[in-house]
Amino acid sequence: MATREATWNYRDRFTDDFARTYFRSFDDCVVSSIGVGTYLGDPTDEADEAYHEAIVEALESGINVVDTAINYRCQRSERVVGEAIGDAAVDREELLVATKGGFLPFDGSRPGNAGRYIKEEFIDSGLVDPDDLVSGQHCIAPGFLDTQLDWSLSNLGVDTIDLYYVHNPETQLQTNSREEVYDQLEAAFTRLEERAAAGDINHYGVATWDALRVRKDQGQHLALPDIVERARAASDAAGTTATHLRAIQLPFNVFMADAFTVESHETPEGEKSALWFANDAGLDVFTSASIMQGRLADEMPGEVEARLDGDTRAQRAINFARSAPGVTSSLVGMGSPDHVGENVAAGTHEPMGSQAFDTVFE
Repeated sequence: MATREATWNYRDRFTDDFARTYFRSFDDCVVSSIGVGTYLGDPTDEADEAYHEAIVEALESGINVVDTAINYRCQRSERVVGEAIGDAAVDREELLVATKGGFLPFDGSRPGNAGRYIKEEFIDSGLVDPDDLVSGQHCIAPGFLDTQLDWSLSNLGVDTIDLYYVHNPETQLQTNSREEVYDQLEAAFTRLEERAAAGDINHYGVATWDALRVRKDQGQHLALPDIVERARAASDAAGTTATHLRAIQLPFNVFMADAFTVESHETPEGEKSALWFANDAGLDVFTSASIMQGRLADEMPGEVEARLDGDTRAQRAINFARSAPGVTSSLVGMGSPDHVGENVAAGTHEPMGSQAFDTVFE
């Protein structure tokens, strides 16, 4: 797993190549404020080869954050991440490796009949109780997450996963009440606390799409104060000395800035946005969709772009995401080596200061 000494050694090797604040704190480690994302792409050997080359280049160029999920590209993304870590000229302990569990994964390729595959591989085998399955594809029951975590450890070829996310828990709101989903999260967190105590993970979090950035009156909303409260209860139930809940992941970019602008999380001081709540609560934030799957490389509001540093529009988009308060690292899809150099070079430019960032929204 990532260690303080190793990540600081990594930082010392690369710090002169980047602007100030490129490396940021995560627990007692330091990590790059740009991370490798592995969501996009087809489940093919050709895509695997491109990912492998891109990830190795990124790790050897100053990026030590890699994010994936067991369902990405039918488990291929996890597997190629593991291979790239082994092949890159870096130590495993220098890297923050994050993955997610919650969506039922295919194995290497998409089956011709997805419904039959899920029934045979997950339902009939007893891995998933039909009552826990939502939308035919999502489950966060403790026993299922146990299995997914074991598969992820094997796919990645690591002894410990640094950050394990419960993936899009708001999916469960399609058929369950909000209180029932909080109960599910507490049960999931309790199991993850136990796995942390066993050394299989170091931290856990929630990776979301809608849940944390929408208004309270919207159906996909989940409240960070309640999530934190359930994590504390899970720590008590598991007998750990403190909760291992450490991070949230959510989309954030120029066109999707709700995590900063929508105040939907109640605190004694009033309602706060997800980013400000996380910042005040000591939760690390990892942004997804940082360049909106490439859209921001083609278009960006001129008044925003004018305030951002970067040689290309993609670099300016990355620097917008990593300028937001509380952001530890902004994830960028790197399924091809063609864009790695450009993405890494975004870190040679200073992000916006807090005052400059605030004025964007005035």
